[in-house]
Amino acid sequence: IWSDTRTVYVANRFPQHDHYIPQKFADNRIISSKYTVWNFIPKNLFEQFRRIANFYFLIIFLVQLMIDTPTSPVTSGLPLFFVITVTAIKQGFEDWLRHKADNEVNGAPVYVVRSGGLVQTRSKNIRVGDIVRVAKDETFPADLVLLSSDRREGTCHVTTASLDGETNLKTHSAVPETAISQSVSSLEAIVAVIECHQPEADLYRFVGRITVNHCEEEIVRPLGPENLLLRGARLKNTKEIFGVAVYTGMETKMALNYKSKSQKRSAVEKSMNTFLMIYLVILLFEAVLSTILKYAWQAEEKWDEPWYNQKTEQERNSSKILKFISDFLAFLVLYNFIIPISLYVTVEMQKFLGSFFIGWDLDLYHEESDQKAQVNTSDLNEELGQVEYVFTDKTGTLTENEMQFRECSINGVKYQEINGKLVPEGMAEDLPDAVDSNLVNNLTWAYFPTRPKSSEEDILFLKAVSLCHTVQISYDQADGLGDRQANGILHQMEYYASSPDEKALVEATKRIGVTFNGNNGETMSITSFGKLEIYKLLHILEFDANRRRMSVILQTPSGEKMLFTKGAESSILPYTKTGEIDKTRMHVDELALKGLRTLVIACRHFTPEEYIEIDRRLHEARTALQQREERLADVFSYIEKDFELLGAVGVEDKLQEKVQETIEALRMAGIKVWVLTGDKHETAVSVSLSCGHFHRTMNILELVQQKSDSECAVQLRRLDKRIKEDHVIQHGLVVDGASLSLALRQHEKLFMDVCRNCSAVLCCRMAPLQKAKVVRLLKTSPEKPITLAIGDGANDVSMIQEAHVGIGIMGKEGRQAVRNSDYAIARFKFLSKLLLVHGHFYYIRIATLVQYFFYKNVCFITPQFLYQFFCLFSQQTLYDSVYLTLYNICFTSLPILVYSLFEQLVHPHVLQNKPALYRDISKNALLSCKPFLYWTLLGFCHAFVFFFGSYLLMGEDTSLMGNGQMFGNWTFGTLVFTIMVITVTLKLALETHFWTWMNHFVTWGSIAFYFIFSLFYGGIIWPFLHTQDMYFVFVQLLSSGSAWFAIILIVITCLFPDVIKSVFYRHLQPTNTQKTQLNRNGIGISCLDSMCCFSDGEKACAPVGRMLDRMIGRCSPTRVGRSWSTSDPYYSNDRSILTLSQVEATPC
Repeated sequence: IWSDTRTVYVANRFPQHDHYIPQKFADNRIISSKYTVWNFIPKNLFEQFRRIANFYFLIIFLVQLMIDTPTSPVTSGLPLFFVITVTAIKQGFEDWLRHKADNEVNGAPVYVVRSGGLVQTRSKNIRVGDIVRVAKDETFPADLVLLSSDRREGTCHVTTASLDGETNLKTHSAVPETAISQSVSSLEAIVAVIECHQPEADLYRFVGRITVNHCEEEIVRPLGPENLLLRGARLKNTKEIFGVAVYTGMETKMALNYKSKSQKRSAVEKSMNTFLMIYLVILLFEAVLSTILKYAWQAEEKWDEPWYNQKTEQERNSSKILKFISDFLAFLVLYNFIIPISLYVTVEMQKFLGSFFIGWDLDLYHEESDQKAQVNTSDLNEELGQVEYVFTDKTGTLTENEMQFRECSINGVKYQEINGKLVPEGMAEDLPDAVDSNLVNNLTWAYFPTRPKSSEEDILFLKAVSLCHTVQISYDQADGLGDRQANGILHQMEYYASSPDEKALVEATKRIGVTFNGNNGETMSITSFGKLEIYKLLHILEFDANRRRMSVILQTPSGEKMLFTKGAESSILPYTKTGEIDKTRMHVDELALKGLRTLVIACRHFTPEEYIEIDRRLHEARTALQQREERLADVFSYIEKDFELLGAVGVEDKLQEKVQETIEALRMAGIKVWVLTGDKHETAVSVSLSCGHFHRTMNILELVQQKSDSECAVQLRRLDKRIKEDHVIQHGLVVDGASLSLALRQHEKLFMDVCRNCSAVLCCRMAPLQKAKVVRLLKTSPEKPITLAIGDGANDVSMIQEAHVGIGIMGKEGRQAVRNSDYAIARFKFLSKLLLVHGHFYYIRIATLVQYFFYKNVCFITPQFLYQFFCLFSQQTLYDSVYLTLYNICFTSLPILVYSLFEQLVHPHVLQNKPALYRDISKNALLSCKPFLYWTLLGFCHAFVFFFGSYLLMGEDTSLMGNGQMFGNWTFGTLVFTIMVITVTLKLALETHFWTWMNHFVTWGSIAFYFIFSLFYGGIIWPFLHTQDMYFVFVQLLSSGSAWFAIILIVITCLFPDVIKSVFYRHLQPTNTQKTQLNRNGIGISCLDSMCCFSDGEKACAPVGRMLDRMIGRCSPTRVGRSWSTSDPYYSNDRSILTLSQVEATPC
């Protein structure tokens, strides 16, 4: 029976009465694997045969088994078996790794309280109700309700970086009745029952209550998120804790938050499927045409039933329709190799093996953090070469997420920090040497010389900054607070904070003279210019995204109750009553314009009566089991008002190195960069300018603070008109979250038009979900551009998952973004090499692989189709079945695989230094209609030359053997096959620009292997073959001088036009990449794109190049050496070319 709540008996002390029925809970095993030993084969086969190509070949294989077909079932069955097996091994290996990781987690040793003592067991054996002991720096093995810790007050500190990306230390507490039980025996003696809701994914929500039998009375205490320790979180700064497991295994919040990434498909894969469908149409056309022609031919009686092949009685009486279908299926089987089944497995192997190059690239290795780039999915490698829009987070992605205190405004006066001293703006930096920054008397004159009377308010500001936070302290030594001070080791303390700016502020006040010493849950201690002060901590009003501020209520050493608050200026200034409000607002804007992150500090004094009322309201809201969050929000808004303004602070988030160069390189590559950030408008614009996202010469347009749909529409039309009027200069657009919501509601098209005509877009004050919406908006626009999102925090996950390619930055905000990304890098600057070099290489490699695969299969099957015209469409096969089977698996598979792993059109440094070369491959250029038609027609042309060249040379009644013997049909087919294997291998060699020893080995090795295999296959009588049509055929073929002449002549006839075409195209219509090759390789043609290039010295074919130069005339320097201009077809809609550097090419 399902219930909304679950009842957990601590230490599994179940009621002793008979009618108690225990609830069933999940065990503590985590399962991220896909298969088990038992379901691997059926489940994997089911998934593989959902692929169209695999299912198609299965049908062909079954057809071969059922009807009399011209080829053996082995010809389809063996390649299919090979592909299925290789894919299954790859997927099985990946799943084995997941099993291995699961087993490590599930088998981790843990300690539980059982039978009066601590018992070591495995993590998977923890049950709901078990009391678990966790030591410092260990992760929690299940979701636990904290019972007690080694601290008297029952608190502990944890970090949830692996769950939500937050690196701050969070304080969790136990209820007082269980906090006193710090020994194993006293814990096992606890009689308590926990009631809580059933598991849910929300990390920050937990509503429950614990009933404790204490001194023979039942005490009920509410439980909230502050009492729950989540699986995956880590215990910090606490020696040990004891907690009771309430959610285990796949019911923990961590497991419920595991979002299986939606399958992303690359543009190349979509093109590949389109090509497959076209070739399927060609296949069906050839099969239908052959079947019709067969029956047209057999309309004559002499061909229907020739004297040497009389029909049986059964054949004469059989159904004409069934015979037609049978013949159609037979032709389908005969021509089915035009669809390359090994294409899929080669592509998978290329992606899998190619992805290692990213991890091995030392240029993507970050030495300081010892982190290399990692690939979470290899399916999108080539998509890195097609990116048109980059969406980036700001904090932690463009910046270091390392905050440094820079300036502050105190009571309307602006100060800078110089050498640990606050100096009013405009004052000389060198202060008198007599000033001692640790003495409060000198503070007035050294730091605040213009206003000595207000020093108390100024010091109150510093105290507010050092007290209003959730910073925790870690000490190297485990002695008490007094000992630490006595031993003089205060310098060994380390601050941990919920956000880097909190830590920066507390460290800044420490340098100035107000040191935060610690918080034990009840009191906060500071040393103010040498004087120790203890404040009683009454309440913390936690930060939340709606209020955008946090507050603490303290009792001062003098006994006064007061509140300190800090937050965004928009969430504090409207609620202030006293203080220098106008001056502070002006200073906040000035700080924001400098690119600093701003926070406003305020306080409020309570009368005893006010505080009693506040304390009562807070207690009621915090103990409510229903609508607790709403009640707390109401109380917080009641408390946080009538502030006295103290001042504001500005902290700087340093830009990561080479951010400006990276953004400029992306812009030159034709990629538009959008910055999506939660920061305020002025700060975001300032950082955009400093990182080069916005140029100083750029016209900045704003769509901010729009209040209504109509107002938003008017502003959008105004911006659109302005862009069209000023079409010469570049425009940058700034949008805030509220205006974006209005723009997307009813004016999506107009908004997109404005955005598309802007060189750079900045979206500020963005919620995580809004980031994903913006990405989706661009993704689904009519142009369907390829998008990339890059971020470092948990708030970027939705954006990363939405984009075509998601990249996580291994920053300081945990690993949530990295785990949910497709690729992960340590720094933003690595993005340029990832896209401009790796993306470029991956794309050209796989694009050529796909086109070449279809080309060689057209070459393979078209002669088979042509042969039917010469054998009365009798479905006689031209090639031996072994050749049919091994053509794609052995004879032509390795050269293209090695090519697709190592090919480089130009040197990686050139690609990085000339980002505009990225434009040559944008918009899926190499897999568009024109290259597809070229490769397909080339395949048909070569196939016609193979077949008719061999036919003409062998002629009718021509004796080609030395003994006057004539060639038979198997010899003819073998001659065509031999020419074909050599030609398609050499064609790939002509396409190869970057030769390694492996390229040489597989290219010449494949041809040699074919000859050696054919000699063995045809030269020996194999006992396990029931027919051996090829016996001695190959030996006889090679013993004929005429056959050798035919092979050489036809191969040259096929490839020479390709060479001529390449030469003329390179000189008459060179691409930018080819110009760069010319520039790099020196004067003369770039070796016909061929294999005769050497890395050093003069090229082997330089004389040929010089000769062709003289034949076709020299290239005009004015045409080749030029900079990009607006007349270029590539850049008609992108004004960013105005900032591009020249891509020069020397005259040929």
